[in-house]
Amino acid sequence: MAAIAASLGVAVAAAQAQSYPGRPVKLILPYTAGSPNDVLARLVAPHLSARLGQPVVVDNRPGGGTTIGVNAVMTAEPDGYTLLFSNSPSHLVAPAVNTTFSYDPLKDFVPVATVGTSSNVVVIGNHVPASTVQEFVAHAKANPGKLNFGFGQGTLPQLVGEMFKLAAGIDIASVPYKGGAQAITDLMGGRIDLNIGTASTLLPLHRAGKLKMIGYTGATRAADMPDIPTLVESGYPTMISTTYYGMFARADVPADVVSRLNAEVNAIVSSADVRDAMAKIGFEPMPLSPQALAALLAAEAPKWTAIVKATGFQM
Repeated sequence: MAAIAASLGVAVAAAQAQSYPGRPVKLILPYTAGSPNDVLARLVAPHLSARLGQPVVVDNRPGGGTTIGVNAVMTAEPDGYTLLFSNSPSHLVAPAVNTTFSYDPLKDFVPVATVGTSSNVVVIGNHVPASTVQEFVAHAKANPGKLNFGFGQGTLPQLVGEMFKLAAGIDIASVPYKGGAQAITDLMGGRIDLNIGTASTLLPLHRAGKLKMIGYTGATRAADMPDIPTLVESGYPTMISTTYYGMFARADVPADVVSRLNAEVNAIVSSADVRDAMAKIGFEPMPLSPQALAALLAAEAPKWTAIVKATGFQM
């Protein structure tokens, strides 16, 4: 009887996967509208909707250091109709930062698909007497405690900035904002000295002469800004920060559903029009299998956890 029941269970699961999706799919983002995660999700969602034949609804659930959005996915039915859109550092470090989190990012979630990657840029205000990372660090060391770093509270730029301060051995005050946009405004107004963010937001301001871009956190220079050196080139070999954006599901979602979603997303991000659209907003497409993404995240987790502990980062 047990064998028969097991066989029936497998058959039901297979039938459900074959008919998937039979209704709208919800893509939950534990971030605010207009954030890099939101921009990328809304770029891909219409294409995924067309391929699945069902609406893919982007649902922003910010707050609680991503707990609100993550919990919404964790408590949903494991049927593939409620997915999480997140990024590698945030997804991996949240449980290490927030004691109210009770999930394991590697065991309780299954990676569905990678949408794209990006790295950060380091910018300083025009009022700062420096034009390179080395000059900025020298200026900061000559004026301990007098400079400041502005960021959106609980964001990746905050984590990368604290990582940079630690690597460079500089004493700079940290100034949290509700969102990164206000920090950029204050940087251009001379009220803060340092900011870290996405090239899609900051490169146009650098080219317009409104701020100075001095470094890039990728492993190699970016093709669209070859004149900006990496932080590795500037003397900080540990300062490599690449963010992987993608979709996740509860670990007990049927494997066939995950495979279907992965194939569709990979096809989308491999298309010429989507690749071009992503490049214009500072992202690089990265189609991966769920297994490859799982291995990548497992390799990334110890690095980010160590950085959280060393910097005292809080979401």
